Parts: sequence; structure tokens; C-alpha cells
Amino acid sequence: MPEEVYGARYRFLPRPEILSFEEIERLVRLFVRLGVRKLRLTGGEPLLRHDLPKLVEKLAAIPGIQDLALTTNGHLLSRHAPALAEAGLRRVTVSLDSHDAEVFQRMSGGRSEPGRVLAGIKSAERAGLGPVKVNCVVQRGVNDDKILELARLFHGTDRILRFIEFMDVGTRNAWDLGQVVPAAELVERIDAALPLEPVGPNYPGEVARRYRYRYGGGEVGMIASVTQPFCGGCTRARLSAAGALLTCLFAAGGYDLKAPLRSGASDEMLLATLQGIWQQRRDRYSEQRAAPSGRPSERVEMYQIGG
Repeated sequence: MPEEVYGARYRFLPRPEILSFEEIERLVRLFVRLGVRKLRLTGGEPLLRHDLPKLVEKLAAIPGIQDLALTTNGHLLSRHAPALAEAGLRRVTVSLDSHDAEVFQRMSGGRSEPGRVLAGIKSAERAGLGPVKVNCVVQRGVNDDKILELARLFHGTDRILRFIEFMDVGTRNAWDLGQVVPAAELVERIDAALPLEPVGPNYPGEVARRYRYRYGGGEVGMIASVTQPFCGGCTRARLSAAGALLTCLFAAGGYDLKAPLRSGASDEMLLATLQGIWQQRRDRYSEQRAAPSGRPSERVEMYQIGG
């Protein structure tokens, strides 16, 4: 979150304006009735939410949930990993744009350091939250010269490194197409030193294109939303902390579920609302990005809805 905008004087949402754990649980139970089987807790930074293991415990107990994961910047992971695992969390994804201290500081705003993130990954593995996925957003001229070093760092481990093309999520990250390093180029660079071969997806709608090291050592993934859009196969919905349902990572806004939830709507009424929203879904932003009309001037920021 840009400090020049969200500094010490910024007034964040009062607690009554964000969904309670009980409200989240109720909505998730309805999503499950409509076919959802995988949940991911994101943010902002989800480990800042007070008593998060209690929410994990509630969600893990819902019949029909087959996978419950969490995405974090790793700064607080060492502290919380054991409690999260005990509550029923199954996996974590950790953001690490570089293990070079100087580059990491520049990209993260100077609030942490890579050693702390790597320690969090080890704590998660000890707690049974593996295999850990590690996400690296690549920007040309910023950290793209470190990608091979990062690949070598995780080569031969159970950790799954995934490179993500720099995306224009929200409006505050000064996105520039010239800073996008195409996934095909990333594969070529890594393959030259650590030969790769493609492997099929783990499940329909998987966003990462998978590659394994030809001579052993694990795998890497490429998330190429800019150069290889996958809108047609997207099956993801996002629920914000304030109760908005978003049907696309690049949405300009969402559908308010908090108001009907708090005004006494029955489960059947909420189910009908969710079905109507999903059936009318027409999101194709990544396919339309190049068109002048394809980039709305307002988009929800990444730290509001996660990845």
C-alpha cells in the first residue's frame, strides 16, 4: 500500500464496516452450495487480521471444502504458521520478488527483509503447510536480472517458484508495458541454465503454466496474464473484507453482499443473488487490455482483493 497515500494519518475502515468471521463463514457456505471447493485467504496482508486462526478453523470445518490456502508477504509467517496449521490451513503461498536485500527493499517499501520471509517459509514447512508456493512479480529493469538466482535458490527443493508478469492491477503501481517481461522470455532465460520441459495443469482453470526441470529439481510456474490471457478459463471470484463480490482481478468495482447480508436476506435470496452475478459475468479485461476502451480508468487495488 503506497505510503504516500496510506500513511499514518489515513483513516482505514472502522471494524463494523468489514465482514465478521461469522458473515464470511455464512457466505462461504453458500458459495460451496454453488460448487466452490477451493478457498484462499489473501489481503492486503491476511496475517494482520486479528484472530485469523479462528476464521481458518470455521472455514476448514465446512463440508465440501477440499483446499484451504493463504497468500502472505511472509513477514509474520514464522509467528503464525503453527496456529494456522493447527486450525486447518493446508497450504501457503509467499510473495518474494527478490532474495537480494537491496532489490527486495526497493520493491517492498523497506518494511521487511528477505531473510525474514525465507524464515517464514521454513516455519510453514515445519508446520506442514507445504508444498509452499513462492510468487515473484517480475519487472524489467527492477528485478528481472535476479530471476535465475531465485530459480537456483529453490531448485532441488519442494518449493514451487512462480514468476508473474507485471500486471496493471489497480491504478497506483505506475504500470508500464515496457516493464513487462513476457513469460516466454523468462522460460527461455531459465531453460538456458536449468533445462525445462512443460507439464500439464494440475486442474482445469489453473492460471500458472507449469514447467519441470528436465533433470530433476522440482518445477516452476509462469503466470502470463498480460501476454497469454486466460480469461476464458477463469473460475475465480473474490470477496473483499468489506463484503464486495468481485468477478475479476481487474474489476472497477464489485457487488455489495454486505447490505443484503445485514438486512435479513435469507440464504435462498443470497444464493439467487450469487447465481445472478455469476451468470451475467462477462469479464475479459486481460484479453481487451490492448484496446483503448479495454482499460477502465478505475480499478480495484490489489491490496483490497489479493491476487
